[in-house]
Amino acid sequence: MTKHEVLEPRPGDVRLQSVIKLAIYAVGGQGGGVLTGWIEDLARSQGWAAQATSVAGVSQRTGATIYYIEMAPGGGQPVFSLMPAAGDVDVMIAAEWMEAGRAIIRGFVTPDRTTLIASTHRNLAVSEKMVPGDGIADGQAVREAAVQMAKRLISADFESVAVRSGSVISATLFGALAASGTLPFPRSAYEDAIRSGGKGAEASLRAFAAGYESAEKGEAPAVKPAPVPQARGVKGPARLMAEWNRLAARAETLPGEAGAMALAGLKKVVDFQDLAYGADYLDRVERIRDRDRAPFDLTREAAKYIANAMTYDDVIRVADLKTRSSRLDRIRGEMGAKDGQLMQLTEFMHPRAEEVVGLFPAGWGAKVAGNPDRMERLDRWINRGRRIRTDSATGFTLLWILGGLKPWRRRTLRHAEEVAHMEAWLARAMGQVDRDYALAVEILRCRRLVKGYSDTHARGLSKFDRVMEAIALVQGREDAADWARRLREAALKDEEGKALDGAIQTIHSFL
Repeated sequence: MTKHEVLEPRPGDVRLQSVIKLAIYAVGGQGGGVLTGWIEDLARSQGWAAQATSVAGVSQRTGATIYYIEMAPGGGQPVFSLMPAAGDVDVMIAAEWMEAGRAIIRGFVTPDRTTLIASTHRNLAVSEKMVPGDGIADGQAVREAAVQMAKRLISADFESVAVRSGSVISATLFGALAASGTLPFPRSAYEDAIRSGGKGAEASLRAFAAGYESAEKGEAPAVKPAPVPQARGVKGPARLMAEWNRLAARAETLPGEAGAMALAGLKKVVDFQDLAYGADYLDRVERIRDRDRAPFDLTREAAKYIANAMTYDDVIRVADLKTRSSRLDRIRGEMGAKDGQLMQLTEFMHPRAEEVVGLFPAGWGAKVAGNPDRMERLDRWINRGRRIRTDSATGFTLLWILGGLKPWRRRTLRHAEEVAHMEAWLARAMGQVDRDYALAVEILRCRRLVKGYSDTHARGLSKFDRVMEAIALVQGREDAADWARRLREAALKDEEGKALDGAIQTIHSFL
């Protein structure tokens, strides 16, 4: 080549322009591998070359597996990419709504080319579950981003559609892909790809058809359900029902929204213990009502949070819940177990010495708990994980006996401690009623911090105590109620309490 020659740009290979690139985000149990296999088989059955790869995500819902498929017409052995690239994906399939958001963040969804097919249901991630308060991510933000970033958005609750069809979400997403028309293949070719899989083909075909129809219709707008009247919904022996009806009538006489809240609280408290315990609950709520005034916010919050305080999670409660037939039926339904199928169920129990000593009579338990050496020895013996098979007679009977100790509960150290803590909390709130009504309401709401079992309960109790100490610093100020709300919300933001530390430091800075 001489110095006067000019190189013309090499024309693009037309075969590269016809390559179709699909990415799938799926978490465990959603059949992402099956869906990828169907798409790959579909392309090859139509004379196209295809390649599928995957990069496994992290377990426990901290990340999805990314499946990637490239296909090109004409067969042969073209060289395909192993991973999707930002801005270079034609079809993005997300088997869960937040995974659609992840795909958008990573640049796999672009307005010039990407069709986004996403299921709107949620499988909460570990990061969402770890937050002590409401850590659920904002689904509306994902929708706004999807509408803006995708060339075309196809969304519906494909998980529910699959369950109703007796299959899994991979089949309904395959139907949505067919309905999108992004691949140049007839519907019959999709169905043949499913049939070639053999086992479970009929259920998958039903789900495929349902997913196809859902994608064509589009997602129906969410309709806010009409409020359902609070029904008593309680059954039992006539002699007990008479007392229940008297208690329920008392709850319903409370003013405003407090009546419905108290009725729900009464059901919870009676289920936890007995009718006498329910009467104690209403006595406490009515004492607060007697000092309240319109619009009776204090009574409403008391009805809610006193019920929560009285239904603490102790060993008896945990064992009772784990052996209820309703729970076993729910687990069978979630696992898809059919009549006649055996299901093995293993419970993981990790009690501390505190949980065991909490079952002791209050006086004796207090002496044991007050002896650090004795508690340390007991904890070394008790504090280790145990797996109990509740599908076996031995394991189930053990928990059933523990759950049947309800009559003993009110004599235990744990109950005495819970009652003392509750009474101190209520006294603190009621001490502010005449001076700062809004602060009294916020103090009642702080009971939300105390929840759970074992270590979770201990952490919540520690945060509650710190928030109460900080509220004591600001009470008397005009913005005390606002600071109580800020402290509570800060405590709910993270498990470690870093946000709460910052809020308390701010208070100290201006004091």
